[in-house]
Parts: sequence; structure tokens; C-alpha cells
Amino acid sequence: MKNIFDDHYEKYDAWYDRYDLAYLSELAAVRKKLPRTGRGLEIGVGTGRFAAPLGIKYGVDPARNMLKKAEERGVKTRACSGERLPFKSGSFDYIAVIVTLSFVDDPAEVLKEAARVLKKNGRIVIGMIDGESFLGRYYREKKGVFYTNAHLLSVDRVTEMLKLSGFRGFSFLQTIFRIPPEMKSVHRILTGHGRGGFVVISARKS
Repeated sequence: MKNIFDDHYEKYDAWYDRYDLAYLSELAAVRKKLPRTGRGLEIGVGTGRFAAPLGIKYGVDPARNMLKKAEERGVKTRACSGERLPFKSGSFDYIAVIVTLSFVDDPAEVLKEAARVLKKNGRIVIGMIDGESFLGRYYREKKGVFYTNAHLLSVDRVTEMLKLSGFRGFSFLQTIFRIPPEMKSVHRILTGHGRGGFVVISARKS
């Protein structure tokens, strides 16, 4: 996956401009669950499209070309995989993982590492395309550069992995109710999951 994102980082970044209504819908949903204060990290920061506007100071990603763009947007970056974070235990107040779990080798290990580097009672915010939703089906059928080898997970599966990593106190938001090319406006945000294609899961390290 690293090479795909390194080779096509410009195409990746351009998606957020081409489908800005989907991007702004996702951004608004993540913002609702993200803590307003504290030291934050985004695992799978990409080109910084979420970290920069959300005020997340630190980001990691294995794709160095992506990190260059993130740094241009003001994010402090480190090149590494989410399964092996170069930070001491208890380093962060909150962690964001946005769409990343579909593209890593071992999503369960990424969540364990997130728990390790979070402080006690620290918060994790997952933004994901629900693999069981209409949007998950759309991306699987489309088979674009990035989603051909993606593993789109269900909300229940990610929730179970979070529980096994020691997270509790779950809450859910959902947005995006049409495929991005058909969106005419920024979509509303609803509680729960099962209707929206993009889901935000928030939980606290116990």
C-alpha cells in the first residue's frame, strides 16, 4: 500500500477538491467527536487533509511523498507504519485514525499501538467507510487505484477490535448518504450507524 500512495499522492490529494462535498461532510463529522484541546496524533495522516484543518499537530504515515504535502500544511510528521509508532507510551491525549484502517496490514495492531501511546482516559476517533454500507459496495465495485487492494471493514468489526485493545465508552456518528459524484450539498450528521456510508467511532482508553 505504501508504494501506491507514494506513487499516486497527487491523485489522492486531488480527490478532496474534486469531491469537496464528501470531504467537508467527513471533516464535519470527525470534528464533532475530536477533543478541542490536548496533544493529538493522526495515524495515516496522508497529505494532511484532516490533521491540518482539525488542528492535529502530529501525523505519521509510511508514504513520504504524502508526508511532504502534510508538512506543507503545517503538520509535524514522522515516516512509519501505524503498527510500530516511534513514540513513548502515554504520549498523546487523543488519536485520530481516518480511513486508514482499510489500508494497513494489521488493523488490530494499529489499534493496540494507538492504545499504547494514548494517555489513560485518552480518546481515539476513528473515521471509516462502513464496509457493509452502500458506499463500501460502491468503492469495491469501482476498483480504483486505492480501493482495489483495500479491506473495507464493518463498524462492528472495528468496534470489536477497539474493545480488545482496551477501549470503552463508544459513541457513533454517520454521514454521507449518496455516492460522492451524486452529492449536491454537505450532508447532515446523524447519531448511530447503519445508514450513512461514512462513520465516526469515538471511544476512550480505559
